[in-house]
Amino acid sequence: MNRNEPRRVLAEGKYVRLVAAGRWEWAERVNTSGAVVIVPVTADRRLVLIEQYRVPLGAPVIELPAGLVGDGPDFVGERLIDAARRELLEETGYDSDRWQYLVEGPSTPGLASEHYTMFLAAEARQSGEGGGDEFEDILVHSRPLEGIETWLNARRREGKPVDPKVHLGIFYAREYFQKDEGGGG
Repeated sequence: MNRNEPRRVLAEGKYVRLVAAGRWEWAERVNTSGAVVIVPVTADRRLVLIEQYRVPLGAPVIELPAGLVGDGPDFVGERLIDAARRELLEETGYDSDRWQYLVEGPSTPGLASEHYTMFLAAEARQSGEGGGDEFEDILVHSRPLEGIETWLNARRREGKPVDPKVHLGIFYAREYFQKDEGGGG
């Protein structure tokens, strides 16, 4: 694609705009200022995951808690960390006083303009019900880091895709506990 090719808007919804230039088509996020992904780990070495039905895949998906930043009139100008705290509590019922920035980058660079920022929520503790907002139906899973891959493989065999960011979350969760034990960093 020539970088100077004019862009054409093919369609636009509340949060997504479909754009084309030359032979490329992609989705752009609109009416948000980003996305956050949270790696919640409890003091007893459990990773908190969510499961929710994803219409584009036609299946329930195992994921890390996540959400859009500044996606409503009450959240305009919202800070990334505030969105992460809000989404963690809303989706899982967990909260944390120990937050750590991990990484940021594009979610699907060949398909969408969306970027996400990932945070670790250390020593996460349950303080509410979770389950999402009125438009979501989220099931919360709290799984021991030890042997979590076996559990994830069983979910795949049940026809539940696992978002690859879960594996990145496992890496960071294990790294956190290694550092906490004086094993590095």
